[in-house]
Amino acid sequence: MAQHPHFSAGRRRVLQYGAAAAASSFVTVEALAVGKAKVNMQLGWLASNGIMGEVVARRMGFYEEEGIELEVTPGGPGVDGVASVAAGRAQAGQLSSSPSLMLARSAGIPVKAFAAGYQKHPFTYFSLESDPIRTPQDMVGKTIATQPTAVILLRALLAKNGIAEDQVEVVKMGSDMNQLMTGQAAAVTGWMTNTNALKVLGDGRVDMMLWDAGIRLYANVYYTTDDMLANHADALTRFLTGSARGWGEARRDPEAAVDHLVAEYRNLSRESELEAVGSVLGFSFDDVTAADGWAAMNPANWQAQIDTYADLKQFKGATPTVDDVMTTDILAATEALRKEIG
Repeated sequence: MAQHPHFSAGRRRVLQYGAAAAASSFVTVEALAVGKAKVNMQLGWLASNGIMGEVVARRMGFYEEEGIELEVTPGGPGVDGVASVAAGRAQAGQLSSSPSLMLARSAGIPVKAFAAGYQKHPFTYFSLESDPIRTPQDMVGKTIATQPTAVILLRALLAKNGIAEDQVEVVKMGSDMNQLMTGQAAAVTGWMTNTNALKVLGDGRVDMMLWDAGIRLYANVYYTTDDMLANHADALTRFLTGSARGWGEARRDPEAAVDHLVAEYRNLSRESELEAVGSVLGFSFDDVTAADGWAAMNPANWQAQIDTYADLKQFKGATPTVDDVMTTDILAATEALRKEIG
């Protein structure tokens, strides 16, 4: 199942956070027994292959061995996962895209990234060989269809490549690719890992990844609150250790990992997930992880993202710093294992 980017944050989310925190006691880590803790991970979208490693880790007992009982709470339309984590209903979360966290932090929500599941964001502009878009300059004079929440990504791409916004016509789309196939748009957008949606495009598909066009976002970002980092870093370390072991096992035996995934989430198709697993692992493991370990993050990359969104005047509050939006503390505590599987 596809994941979709969510990039809105502001006064609405601040109010939700405040109301949620006031309505319930601030929950952190529920101790189940000596040395064991329950961690609820709130997803930003519906459960998909983006949590394959977590599913493997839970089903193979890796979290249990690390003293963690993991619960996964799916997101979806109308679910504000950041507010849930900020209010303490979940101890950690996973966002589809890194800008969501930067915008939340600017809005005064005390959340911070501690790992990145995908080193490169799979968000891609898809066109056809009959009218290919291989570089941002190929968009000039064309109609581009994209999801409403991803319009800011197109604006960022154009600005990064010196293209005036009025040189491209932007229209809104949903999750399917019909506007490309019917000639209403020269390109549509989606995730490279969503093999079901891409089948309709056939063999004549041309891909231009947002990352390759100069907008280098992280995807499947793991995040938590300042309070969790200050008071329960050990639980987060053990959680990430379990996740790392799960992703390492998924890399070692992708077919078995898919079997675990579809056994856990029966709405997913084994055939489709087998087609997608190579792409999922390709975004999870690359030259960066070979050097720095699975789930590594680069502070310079975060700074570049902050600069891009500041230039586009997307921050409603103060422009966050790198230290506001990410920490390498949990990565450092798990470095040996992450590098071993990276």
